[in-house]
Amino acid sequence: QVQLVESGGRLVQAGGSLRLSCAASGRTFSSYAMGWFRQAPGKEREFVAAISWRASTSYSDSVKGRFTISRDNAKNTVYLQMNSLKPEDTAVYYCAAKRTELLYTRSSGYDYWGQGTQVTVSS
Repeated sequence: QVQLVESGGRLVQAGGSLRLSCAASGRTFSSYAMGWFRQAPGKEREFVAAISWRASTSYSDSVKGRFTISRDNAKNTVYLQMNSLKPEDTAVYYCAAKRTELLYTRSSGYDYWGQGTQVTVSS
């Protein structure tokens, strides 16, 4: 069982930056693929970024070049650095985990989810 707790979401102006964190419980964090997803009001949850246990990464086209996913296995934490934020980035951001060596970009592939953290980007 893995518990995930996101933090770092807040109100920020367009063009600004935020770093989201996701702290995971458990001793085998390094064996998990991790992902960030987001859900805006009235929209479906969508993929943002993912990182494998070997630190391979994948990004959605909408955030590529602006967001960076990283992990610190010693701290059982995955990060999402978000730069050049746009109002359309406004959403609840969720962290997810799956014990696998593969890289997963589909939400259905993840076994564990955090409660989410709100990111609001004002224009």
